[in-house]
Amino acid sequence: MTTTDTTAGAALSKRRQKKNAEREERANAPKLAETTDRHVLYQSSVQDVESEIDFVDEQFEKIRGRKAKLLREDFCGTANTSCEWVRRRPTNRAISLDIDTTVLAWGEAHNVAALEPEARKRISLIAQDVFTARTEPVDALLAMNFSYWLFTKREDLRSYFQSVHRALKDDGILFLDAYGGWEAHQTCEESRECETDDGLEFDYIWEQVEFDPVTSHMKCAIHFEFLDGSRMDEAFTYQWRLWSLPELRELLEEAGFRKVRFFWEDADDDTGEGNGEFNEVSHAESDPGWICYIVAEK
Repeated sequence: MTTTDTTAGAALSKRRQKKNAEREERANAPKLAETTDRHVLYQSSVQDVESEIDFVDEQFEKIRGRKAKLLREDFCGTANTSCEWVRRRPTNRAISLDIDTTVLAWGEAHNVAALEPEARKRISLIAQDVFTARTEPVDALLAMNFSYWLFTKREDLRSYFQSVHRALKDDGILFLDAYGGWEAHQTCEESRECETDDGLEFDYIWEQVEFDPVTSHMKCAIHFEFLDGSRMDEAFTYQWRLWSLPELRELLEEAGFRKVRFFWEDADDDTGEGNGEFNEVSHAESDPGWICYIVAEK
């Protein structure tokens, strides 16, 4: 063996050792599922607070002929929607309610802290049960992302709607969302690609784990998958009742709301998927999966 062969062999050995070390380092490095904040992922994949507040703002002014100023967000979580509300106008104020002190603290540290100092004074995060909360009368009250579905008995949901009715000003309006269609009665899993504001790519996975057709009770979960192959299982889980629109209309009317409107999401002409545009309807075509807003006037 020549000196050249020996030198080449030593260099090859070093390259192999380096590659092995790099491979081992990657294998031992923390996975994205272990290091990524689930609330950041939720806000990036589930919420579209700009479009949501656009709808609330436009419909309130259209119905009442004035701008809403004071908004209450029930089941607010990280108060992301409330923060968007106070960003809109210097006259806007928000009250954000949730019983989870941990998620409220996260919202305070990440969402409220990101507001301008003056805007921070116009938002209040309150750790309190929506049933027992006593707040000043508000123009608009929001219970979005199907959060009120945690009330699985008619009497409980009606009581909640009655408490909301009391919390509104005389011309106040309640805004809800709902979903349905025959796919909502199935156990299934669907995913879509998403990205955080700082460019992290991930897959959002919605799973309907269980559905009981006798009670309409369902268990749902949100999972996240990452490009490094890691997965955050059950980042969020929900035990809900799948409420139908006729049931919701009846309960809202029983709670004292004088008019209940439904706003249906339009479909894209090319894909057939929802396009984020909502129009008022009194009837709708049968669809495997639909989303709508519910607007209830006091």
